[in-house]
Amino acid sequence: MEAKILASWVLIFCYCATILTLVVRGARRNKSVADYAVGNIAFSPVAVGLALAASTTSAATFIINPGLVAYFGLSAVFGLCVVLPISMSISLVVMTKGFRKYGDSIKALTLSQWVGQRYESRGFAIFFAFLSLLLITFIVLILVGLTKVIAASLGLGEIAVLAAIVVFSFGYMMFGGANSMVYTNTIQAVIMLVVAVILLGSGLEYFADGWRGFVTRLHTIDPHLATLYNPQSPLFRDAFEVVFCTIVVGIAIVCQPHIITKSLLLKQERDVNRYLVTGIIVQTVFFFVVFVGLYARLAFPTLQLNGEAIAPDSVTSTYLVTQFPWFVGVIVFLGLIAAGMSTLEGLIQSMSIIITNDLLGNLHEATTGRQLSDRFLFLLHRGVIVALALVSFVLAWRQLIAPNLSVVIFAQLGVYAYFAAAFVPVLFGTFLRDTPAVAAIAASITAVVVHYGVYITGQNYLPYYMGVTVKNPGISTALGIVAATVVGSGVYLVARSWATPE
Repeated sequence: MEAKILASWVLIFCYCATILTLVVRGARRNKSVADYAVGNIAFSPVAVGLALAASTTSAATFIINPGLVAYFGLSAVFGLCVVLPISMSISLVVMTKGFRKYGDSIKALTLSQWVGQRYESRGFAIFFAFLSLLLITFIVLILVGLTKVIAASLGLGEIAVLAAIVVFSFGYMMFGGANSMVYTNTIQAVIMLVVAVILLGSGLEYFADGWRGFVTRLHTIDPHLATLYNPQSPLFRDAFEVVFCTIVVGIAIVCQPHIITKSLLLKQERDVNRYLVTGIIVQTVFFFVVFVGLYARLAFPTLQLNGEAIAPDSVTSTYLVTQFPWFVGVIVFLGLIAAGMSTLEGLIQSMSIIITNDLLGNLHEATTGRQLSDRFLFLLHRGVIVALALVSFVLAWRQLIAPNLSVVIFAQLGVYAYFAAAFVPVLFGTFLRDTPAVAAIAASITAVVVHYGVYITGQNYLPYYMGVTVKNPGISTALGIVAATVVGSGVYLVARSWATPE
């Protein structure tokens, strides 16, 4: 055990030194908020594609979601490893080219700016900047996942580990930005690929009797683990939850600033196809890592270790420290850190830019009529990152001591509301150039109202799905997206009919 801990410390030191070296290199080229947001280097489309894959599949995929799979079986694998990646990949291909083409033409730095300029509405840009504050819930998810893995591997207290992660990650992101993030994400993606192969290969012994034998093992523990839908789970009960809601969420999920805006890093239109192919292939491999949850369930049939229950968020870390020899375990340990840090970087970068440029900058200009100078915005941006770090630490600490089943529920409540609101404005803004601002605004407000309305009051009219202790945010999100699409389409058609002369 001492050798494992020592090796883990050495790897952490080397990882941190590498990241800081790349950050310093990138920071030297940052002269403005624009440089921080989209960089001033011509990045390889393969590198940006790897950065995309690393950003879309984070600590949720490598650390948190395997815990849900361990608890709920093949139904979770079907939803998280099949339905979600397919719908997400199709949406990414359809949405990226149009979004990038318009974003490049107006030199957009953020999704909020893209929306505001596309619909010629500063108020709409400010609205989306406010909504972006919800993305802090995703930051919290990653912080909790990283804390669980590092604390378990090094035998340290969770709160101390959380504080160290916050100081390091937010600290170096004050300076790095896009110029360094593409390189750090590329390195992290390569590490994640190696670890994905190791994790997926760690349970091959369970397939000694083929796939049927593997499923039989799960069935022996609990018959519901071996079925396509699990009526005993709060998240994967039937086709409505696992297929319909997941498809709707998967289509809209690309409308997150750290995902859809990756294409703005490309300097040439011809690079888009290579970027998409690289990103989709690599992220598909990453999505399969949730399969490790089934290995963990076979290793711990009662989901207990030494007489103590293993919480969903601790399944991956427990599997890591108990099932691998130390020299392999430390490599997996590094990969799980890379999985979390890759998306954490993207979220810190996108959120801080949105708050600085689109929220505070726009509010100042709207109230005073004057723009903030680039120099002041550059300094203000670093203060925003400090504030984000403090709030993230407090929220993550709360999720460590009192989660509602899993931190993933907390994260989905916030993140899903954001991309549900963004879906119709991005979709219509990309493919329907004559969309009036009122249609996009009505759709966004509808998505948020329906999402939170169904989640909070759904027990009154959807008792089977929402009248339970642990509610599925995917249901309220899917219904919100559908309602937003209907409302947005209706307003669009009415506005067009009014604008068309008799």
